[in-house]
Order: sequence, then C-alpha cells, then structure tokens
Amino acid sequence: MGLRINETVPDFKAKTDQGEISFHDWIGDSWAILFSHPKDFTPVCTTEFGAVSQLADEWEKRGAKVIGLSVDSADEHVEWKKDIESFAGAKAAFPIIADEDLAVSKAFDMLPAEAYLPDGRTAADSASVRSVFIIGPDKQLKLSMTYPMNVGRNFAEVLRALDGLQMANGKGVATPADWTNGQDVIIPTTLSDEDAKAKFGEFETVFPYLRRTKAPA
Repeated sequence: MGLRINETVPDFKAKTDQGEISFHDWIGDSWAILFSHPKDFTPVCTTEFGAVSQLADEWEKRGAKVIGLSVDSADEHVEWKKDIESFAGAKAAFPIIADEDLAVSKAFDMLPAEAYLPDGRTAADSASVRSVFIIGPDKQLKLSMTYPMNVGRNFAEVLRALDGLQMANGKGVATPADWTNGQDVIIPTTLSDEDAKAKFGEFETVFPYLRRTKAPA
C-alpha cells in the first residue's frame, strides 16, 4: 500500500553529500520537498536538479526545504553536483540522500520490498524512483507525483502546488484549476453562505456548491 495523503511520512537516518541526517529532524518546522532519482549522471535528472537549484530563492521565500535522493553514493553525488551546477549556472546547495540500499525508496513505496540493485545496474533497474513528495511541517504527506524517466518534471508546477497547499492549508480555502498566487480561491462547501460571508466578506456564487472569493491575505 502506497503512502497516502495526510499520513506521516517515514522517518529515517541517511547519508547525504552534506553528512548524515535524521529526516524528521531535518524537516523541523518547515515545509519539505523530497524529489527522487534512479541514478546519478543521467541526462533528464541532471536538468531537473538544475531547475531545482535555479529556484533556490523561491523555495526559501516559502519556507520550504528541498532534498534530493538518488540510489548512488554520497561521493558520486558530490561529483554529479559539479555537472548540475555547470549546467544550471546555479549552486546546488541542497543535500542529496545516498539511497544505495534502497531503504528510503522502499519506505516511500517507490520500489517493491524485494527490489535490489544488480551489478552493472542502469537507471532502468530503479526506474520508478522518480517521485516528488511535498511534506508539511506536521511531517504529513500533502502531495505526491511520479514521472517516467523520459519526461522531465516541471518544478514550476511543484512550486505552484506548494503555493496552493500553503494557501489551502493555512487559510481554510481550496484552489481551482491552474490557480496561482493572487487569483480567487474557492470557499469550502462545509461553510454556509452566512458563515462564508462572515469569514470572507463578499463572494461570487457560480453554483450553490462553487463559490469564489478573493484570496485571503
């Protein structure tokens, strides 16, 4: 059974290219984004790590920590980061977990329990280690998405999803399709019109079950 929304994510100790971490302690009171990769020195993953590096200021603005994972060693991560930073023109300041024994990949249900890495392995041996997990300060999973190896992840969408989660979870609203910061939000159906007006002020009723209002500050 996969990890479900609002379940507490696994805690674990792991080596990274920046030293050993205990995951829940590393998260602290922040939001966290764990993004995983099936192997170092792979083309699509290099571009993705570069995209995350270029968004460093945006993660910081939102109080979010980012951490990568790959199934190779911490020493290999150090070498790979040189390519990532050269490609991105930005510092890859976040840690990368060295998941050589696949313990974290299995704990997050990216691989079956019996999975192993054979000699001469390729990225195909751990192809499903291609997920993004957005985790709240309460250490609960808020969102996850998984991509195949041949489709690069859109980290602008990860950033947008984080904005939506922070708005929805922090302000008691929902966000519509394609929502971005500054756009109107949706009032939950659990609130009556009277309670909605008291909480949000004026709002637009599209349907009895779809009411829009200005995003709370």
